[in-house]
Amino acid sequence: MTEKILVVDDEISLQETLAYNLKKQGYEVHATGDGAEVLNMARELKPDLIILDIMLPGLDGFEICRILRQEMSTPVLMLTARDDEIDRVVGLEVGADDYMAKPFSMRELIARVKAMLRRVRLDREEKYQSEGDNGLPKTEMMTFDNLNINLTRREITVDDEVVPFKPKEYELLTFFARHRGQVLSREFILERVWGWDFIGDSRTVDVHVRWLREKIEQEPANPRRIITVRGAGYRFEG
Repeated sequence: MTEKILVVDDEISLQETLAYNLKKQGYEVHATGDGAEVLNMARELKPDLIILDIMLPGLDGFEICRILRQEMSTPVLMLTARDDEIDRVVGLEVGADDYMAKPFSMRELIARVKAMLRRVRLDREEKYQSEGDNGLPKTEMMTFDNLNINLTRREITVDDEVVPFKPKEYELLTFFARHRGQVLSREFILERVWGWDFIGDSRTVDVHVRWLREKIEQEPANPRRIITVRGAGYRFEG
């Protein structure tokens, strides 16, 4: 099945360039430059990936991403007009999966798109393989005292209360859980959770670890689950 990409940018020349190059890669591409139109298009099309500019008429990219995250887990690649750390951090906070600063290399953008869609396909395969003979999903759980990770529902609870997690936070926590007791370097985490072709630095991992601690630790400032190993990385104790 052809994968669908929704391109959102009010700069028509860039919108057309993106659409042209993505179609050459075999993707089905839909495009708009109107922030107010994005939400309806996303709900109707159910794209596999959204490329979203920050500066848009109507609603800006941050608000659009925030609303989308409440309704769907579609990966979002956010485009920023400048290489501003504040834009990147805010984009991650509202649920973007990756970001690129303009101007960017089309070859790099295509590589990012392929990596993100590859992870979507892997998630779908894992979900399919988790189904039982009757077609209903088998419940797969990882439990660490009062912390429960429901892999079937992609749901996390602490003290039996569902805790809202952004997609990348969920992926990072499950990655830690699968490597319990192991010291993981920031570079290794970036490669396995964000992808080998992610263009970012170790601060991305640190920011997400801080968010995780705020949600699963009794005392985030004195963590007992996700331990910092000085000079090496992090270790998940469960």
